[in-house]
Amino acid sequence: MSSNVTSRRADDWLRDALPKIVLSPSLAIVLVFVYGFILFTFYLSFTDSRILPSYGLVGWENYWKLFSLRAWGIAIDNLLIFGSLYIIICCALGLALAILLDQKIRAEGFIRTVYLYPMALSFIVTGTAWKWFLDPGIGLQAVVQSWGWESFTFEWIKDREMAIYTIVIAAVWQTSGFVMAMFLAGLRGIDNEVLKAAQIDGASNWALYRRIVIPQLRPAFMSAFVVLAHMAIKSYDLVIALTGGGPGTATELPATFMYSYTFTRNQMGIGAASATIMLMSIAAIMVPYIWSELREKK
Repeated sequence: MSSNVTSRRADDWLRDALPKIVLSPSLAIVLVFVYGFILFTFYLSFTDSRILPSYGLVGWENYWKLFSLRAWGIAIDNLLIFGSLYIIICCALGLALAILLDQKIRAEGFIRTVYLYPMALSFIVTGTAWKWFLDPGIGLQAVVQSWGWESFTFEWIKDREMAIYTIVIAAVWQTSGFVMAMFLAGLRGIDNEVLKAAQIDGASNWALYRRIVIPQLRPAFMSAFVVLAHMAIKSYDLVIALTGGGPGTATELPATFMYSYTFTRNQMGIGAASATIMLMSIAAIMVPYIWSELREKK
């Protein structure tokens, strides 16, 4: 009898411990190769590291140097321009497309797939495709001029003042469909009885969306903002594929700055400091959002 009890206890213990045993290697890898390297990068930002990691502490010197560099100031200015336009246009366009699809139009599934397809592409592919499209020699300008409109010019990709907006165009093209899907899910979750009651009371379509629909999409707006802000801060591959950070430093962003100073200019300490600032920026967005979500669930 005791042997049966012991056997059942062993089976119960194994059943409870098996998921932990299976997940423990993955957890260990995440702890070492994600959080471990985050802490290591934070440590390197306080050292005199150059080509290779060094362990001579220099305090806040790398941070003072970082914020005195003109290239870092340009990267921050570009991030503010790119990030603000990227988030605003994606949210506006995504909401408009979601409202359009919510009207139960024909071929909705096909249209939704077309809008979502760019998100399936990597940013490298998107950047390369838009680089060809915007190239004055082989892209839009050359095609329109070949049709007979000789005075047409579109050379934003080579203009220092306008190049950053080509990054916005490509990023919006790729991500607006994803934002549309988020808003569409929110629209489909609104109680139709509330909308019908408002229509019976004589509310116009504009008032219906302004006073009822859009306020109820607050969670979708918050989720879209967090996702888009995170993607804007860490944008690297799209910039490299589309403009390479140029002309000059016209499209330099913090991620391209970090890579350049760490692996090209052999200033690993400054590169680590810029990576730490980027991480803190993302945390400043993510932590309040997660905290508010947990508070709402409670």
